[in-house]
Amino acid sequence: MIEVNRREVMTAGAAVAALPLIGAGAAEPNWEKLPTEAYPGKRDDISFADPLHGWYGTGKGDLFRTTDGGASWAKIASKPGTFIRALGFVDANTGFIGNIGTDYYPGVTDTTPLYRTDDGGATWAPVDLGGKTIAGVCAIDVLKTRRIYQGKLEPRIVVHAAGRVGGPTGLLRSTDGGRSWSVTDLTAQAGMILDIKFFDEQTGLIFASTGRDPATTEGLILRTVDGGRNWTQVYKSGRAAELIWKASFVSAKVGYATVQSYDPARAQQLIVKTVDGGKSWTELPMVVDAKARQFGIGFLDEARGWVGTAVGGFETRDGGKSFAPAPVARAANKFRVVADGTKRHVYAIGTEVQRLTVG
Repeated sequence: MIEVNRREVMTAGAAVAALPLIGAGAAEPNWEKLPTEAYPGKRDDISFADPLHGWYGTGKGDLFRTTDGGASWAKIASKPGTFIRALGFVDANTGFIGNIGTDYYPGVTDTTPLYRTDDGGATWAPVDLGGKTIAGVCAIDVLKTRRIYQGKLEPRIVVHAAGRVGGPTGLLRSTDGGRSWSVTDLTAQAGMILDIKFFDEQTGLIFASTGRDPATTEGLILRTVDGGRNWTQVYKSGRAAELIWKASFVSAKVGYATVQSYDPARAQQLIVKTVDGGKSWTELPMVVDAKARQFGIGFLDEARGWVGTAVGGFETRDGGKSFAPAPVARAANKFRVVADGTKRHVYAIGTEVQRLTVG
């Protein structure tokens, strides 16, 4: 399997995760561990519709919800045989739940790639794909935009779901808030798809790998300017045993992504950065540690961000030029930034669910 196993997540680098933040002092906010049900491994995604309403899922098919910004969580649904890999919520009621699909993880029997909920996650309905499907979902992107219709500006919800780790690859797309969908086979373009980001209805990026074989695949980023009908390669790592795992954007121009390596002989860990909306990418060295396999990445602004790895978290305060250990739990797979008035909450999910409040 491509992903880090549970034993590795639970034992690697415990001492690193306990180190303080850069420049931590009496007034420095710190990461807090949120009270959640114990889980034997990493959880993959967390999504917030607003500062109060959030959700996370597990590989056991359990969906948890908070209505108080993460102070407490309740299990609101359970679907054994489903592996909740990705989440994307439009508001406190409507959201989408991505399933990894079968033939990758043991015990996963659910072949439905994507569900919709309209009651805050209590019940799920498979999205109607018109008889087509994809193998599974690793990432969901919900874009809230507007369009001109009969001389008026009206809201428009564009949803993309893509996957998967291990392949095969495909893309689901809706431009009407999930009422109808198109299905695109992307096996000719990428071996695996791990993340997706759209800036507007036409322009987007896929974070992927060139192949399905972990020994030979290279990290890959693809870009579209026509809503996913065509894709152009904008980054390829040029090294074997790599893939691009997760991305984080602070604007339509500036973004970062993790380069996940499975080469045991390569200790240098890298991230990549773009300042032109994904048209080009620059590699930045992160840390020299072969065990620090990267997972999620999240940036608060162009300078400050975090990377989750198998040995714990790392923080930068200079836009990725340098990194230092940070008290983010091991295998943080996703970071989400939630604006709350003058404050911002950064959520990290992996072996723990954590929150950092800034401002």
